[in-house]
Amino acid sequence: MNDDSADRPAGPQDDNDPGPSETGSEKPSRNRFGARLRTYFFAGILVTAPISITFYLAWLLISFVDRRITPLIPEQYNPESYLPFALPGLGVVIMVVGLTLIGAVTAGFVGRLWMRISERLLSGMPVIRNIYATVKQIIETIVAQKSQAFREAVLVEYPRRGIWAIGFMTGKTEGEVQNLTKETVTNVFLPTTPNPTSGFLLFVPTKDLVPLSMTVEEAIKMVISGGIVTPADQRPKSVRDVPVVSAATFEELDILREQDGVPVLATKKD
Repeated sequence: MNDDSADRPAGPQDDNDPGPSETGSEKPSRNRFGARLRTYFFAGILVTAPISITFYLAWLLISFVDRRITPLIPEQYNPESYLPFALPGLGVVIMVVGLTLIGAVTAGFVGRLWMRISERLLSGMPVIRNIYATVKQIIETIVAQKSQAFREAVLVEYPRRGIWAIGFMTGKTEGEVQNLTKETVTNVFLPTTPNPTSGFLLFVPTKDLVPLSMTVEEAIKMVISGGIVTPADQRPKSVRDVPVVSAATFEELDILREQDGVPVLATKKD
């Protein structure tokens, strides 16, 4: 009796057998290749996105200034009248030169006389004088650097005990607010996320502020990113290992309100 099975070549026994062409070792290799492509793709985004967005915002600013300044140039003095193409940034250059000349003129006797006359006229207008005085004080504070505004990032306990927020010291509290407060308080600007130009003005007791070693720029990046961008702690390891604040300290305590006449710590009642 002949055994035909001995003469059959080695191979798959039926059509359902996957055969040697599809082995399990190839699937992990394809997965690794796909993961590598995804890694390269996100790496490309991380490299190009900040540069592209920066150039795009700069271009928007330059275009905005050019649209406002360039039409004011007389046609005979406008280089674009003689060129077949527009000059990007021409308005920005003219604005910088103009502001520099204005600053040079106002530094002299005629400029100071003009400033005194202008301020005297503006001070006689009921609504305009308040706007002018406020804007002038803010500009002088930021540009002339007459104070330590936004020079230090601090940790503030807000909006309640045990929750912390990043704030920026804007100066020492003076006037009526300080006179009404028993503790020495500090002006703190608490920005919102992701728009740090809006926020809250808080008058916080100076002893309750926790200074941060990170720079103002690093703190602003952390606020804008919503905590995604977190600066590294550059302090020595011996300092990093020692906590400064804790919310657990107040878990079993209630603070009686000052209007009750007993501004002391009392044990919480169940």
